[in-house]
Amino acid sequence: MDATTSRAGTGGRRERKKAATRQAIADTALRLFLERGYEQVGVREIAEDADVSVSTLFNYFPGGKEALVFDEDSTNEAALVRAVTDRPPGQTIPQALRAYFTGFVTSAHTQDPRFAGLQRLIQQTPALREYSRAMDLRHEHALAQALAEQTGRPHDDLFCAAYAHFILEALAFADSRPDPIAALDQAFTLLEHGWNVTTGHPAVSSDSPGPTSL
Repeated sequence: MDATTSRAGTGGRRERKKAATRQAIADTALRLFLERGYEQVGVREIAEDADVSVSTLFNYFPGGKEALVFDEDSTNEAALVRAVTDRPPGQTIPQALRAYFTGFVTSAHTQDPRFAGLQRLIQQTPALREYSRAMDLRHEHALAQALAEQTGRPHDDLFCAAYAHFILEALAFADSRPDPIAALDQAFTLLEHGWNVTTGHPAVSSDSPGPTSL
């Protein structure tokens, strides 16, 4: 193994170790929050239980205690934007977002038994509800910017902003229904037709190829 390969391998191991440590801290925090409630658990206790120092915890989660609950915030935002910017040729933006959110709803993450408990925890905790709302607004803004860039519209275009808002509301709508997939499908059917009418592109079904631009 040459020196370059050796350094790359070391860097890879280092990154995996950091990722594992970060995940262990987040998992520990979630377990303690679900067992005892968010307000009853302190950062120092989480650090001790995860076998790291408080300074190490804040190195991984500089956003503080709330960020421990929403540990995938930046990852989810980046994935949402990529669903639009990196969509396959021939796939419309509505189709790309439908596929992304359907994948999210059916993912192992949302099927994890802890997920429902986490949602209840957020709804029952004012600080977490506020953080969640601020997070949703950031994601909404990032998505609106991506939509504007992809369609050549102004960065503050109201149509893109509205579409991004209702796209994220569609996920909340689906989560509140007995059959999230069916609810999401109906929401996206409505949103897709609105998009196509406004942008001047003919409506297409979710499983048929669409225009390459939108």
